[in-house]
Amino acid sequence: MANGGSRPPSGTSSGKFFHVSRLRGLRGCQQVAAVCYRVRGEDIEFLLVQTRGRRWIFPKGNAEPGLTHAQAAALEAFEEAGVHGRMEEASFTRYVGRKGDTRSSVVIELSVSAHLCEVTRLDTPQETYRNPTWFSAEETRRYLRAERTEDYGAKLAGVVTRAVSRIRRLRAAGRTTEPPKAAQAKRDALQKVYFIDRVRVGGR
Repeated sequence: MANGGSRPPSGTSSGKFFHVSRLRGLRGCQQVAAVCYRVRGEDIEFLLVQTRGRRWIFPKGNAEPGLTHAQAAALEAFEEAGVHGRMEEASFTRYVGRKGDTRSSVVIELSVSAHLCEVTRLDTPQETYRNPTWFSAEETRRYLRAERTEDYGAKLAGVVTRAVSRIRRLRAAGRTTEPPKAAQAKRDALQKVYFIDRVRVGGR
């Protein structure tokens, strides 16, 4: 999904390429989130990043004019967690997120479109304070609930539950006995999106 060099990844014949330096000028107030995961045996792990207040959250940010929500979510995952992977174009769920300091009265609620991202590798993130870290599904739910209101924490934990269900369906499609075209359509739900940065990672 993300590539920090100046050339497209070698050995790839498909995928859309976007220059990160150009996309940074398109920032928009709906938000998007990249629910990044990997599968280890039968276990699903999720990648969370930290906010400036040291709470754990999915990589997320504002929807970007000129980009699909999936492309904008891919950009957030790249910048905040250094993610390379495959992003699902269609949102698998939506939730109401909060932006601002929950300890004060300045809190804005925003609609967040969540997209799955299967991580293939990580580079050093451009936002170096983010501390991207892998957690089990249960740990992810616990950390997303921590230091948040009960209602908001439950909404974030619910995103993980729905993600696990969606990932299992996608993996089952790879072992399906459906007609080839139908099976391929399900496997292709996760599409590669590559980002090409003209500047050195961290040189913003």
